[in-house]
Amino acid sequence: MKERTKFILEWERRWNEAEGGQVNVTELCRIFGISRQTGHVLIRRYRDSGCDLAGIAPQSRRPKTSPTAISTELEDLIVDARKKFPRWGPRKLHAMLVERNPGKAVPSASVMAKVLKRRGLTATRKRRRRLSAAAAVTAPFTCCNAPNDVWCIDFKGWFATDDGVRCYPLTLIDAFSRMLLRCEALTEPDGKQVQRILDSAFLEYGLPKVIRSDGEPPFASTGPARLTELSVWLLQLGITTEIIAPGKPQQNGRLERLHRTLKAETAGPPDADCASQQRCFDVWRGQYNHLRPHEALNMRRPADVYVRSRSAYPRPLLKPDYFDFGPFSHIARLDKNGFIKWHRRKVLISSALKHESVEIEPDEVDGRWNVRWGSIHLGQLDENRTERGLVVPRRRRGDREVSRMS
Repeated sequence: MKERTKFILEWERRWNEAEGGQVNVTELCRIFGISRQTGHVLIRRYRDSGCDLAGIAPQSRRPKTSPTAISTELEDLIVDARKKFPRWGPRKLHAMLVERNPGKAVPSASVMAKVLKRRGLTATRKRRRRLSAAAAVTAPFTCCNAPNDVWCIDFKGWFATDDGVRCYPLTLIDAFSRMLLRCEALTEPDGKQVQRILDSAFLEYGLPKVIRSDGEPPFASTGPARLTELSVWLLQLGITTEIIAPGKPQQNGRLERLHRTLKAETAGPPDADCASQQRCFDVWRGQYNHLRPHEALNMRRPADVYVRSRSAYPRPLLKPDYFDFGPFSHIARLDKNGFIKWHRRKVLISSALKHESVEIEPDEVDGRWNVRWGSIHLGQLDENRTERGLVVPRRRRGDREVSRMS
């Protein structure tokens, strides 16, 4: 405004000196570093205002009319939807309003985002740095191209309910459709409880091809082939088990992303006990599967994409075939504690394989024998150093592990 005032006063001085003659506006604009069009506009506005300096003040460029502006009723409809689902973004709200208002013009998601921001219902977030192409995470295991190709299972972090009991939420999703198959509040991360929940999920949805989990109990152990009673049961059902590498939660990223949504949607004071917390999980699970649109599914709901597996359950447990073992190989049966007799010693093989049979075959190195359960290599026995027992192959940190029955 100060520069505009100087420009007008200089023009007025030159006008008075010329006594109503012509003033070289081009030269004057060059001195003040503005275009001739801007200079003539300021002069015209000054003269139209009766030579009042208020006439050259900056003016709003807002149009007098906005034919494309949305109505107040439509804004209120968007705001009401946001208040009902405060964790939903404009894309999810747009998909829901389009479905619930057929034949009615619904503004785009970008317009809805501006409405929410104008009404104070959106907080500005700091932009995250994107990973470079070299650091991008690719699919580490089986590709899921259809429902029931891969199921993901894991425990979310525990929390204490009002009665002081720890609650361990167990989640199970279908990786392709993002269908939340189970969300259970357990008091202990016990393998028997997990097997009970999986048994009910198999009865309702059928069997998947692969189940992916982390390397923590009860899904994996530190023993041979990282087998547990739970993983042995899954392998005997014909399900391939996949274990992500330590410290790599992004290898099970779809389930980790669901945990973030679970925490945000069910945040608040914990319920009185695990039973009441389970009721809260059940309500949210219904909304997640049947009401909440998913951006990765082209704004469809998980329940609209998921279909039941064709692999029926229950089914007979598979047993490994040992018909092709060599002349020097033999079969040993484990006792109730997972031991076998080897050179007059009791050797622990795996407590997860109790009452199962393993194959012992000679290795290329003299005196060493490979121990296998089906196609799964458990370790080696050294007849020259029988006191060492079963020698388990060393695992390198960062390795991903896949186990399946042959």
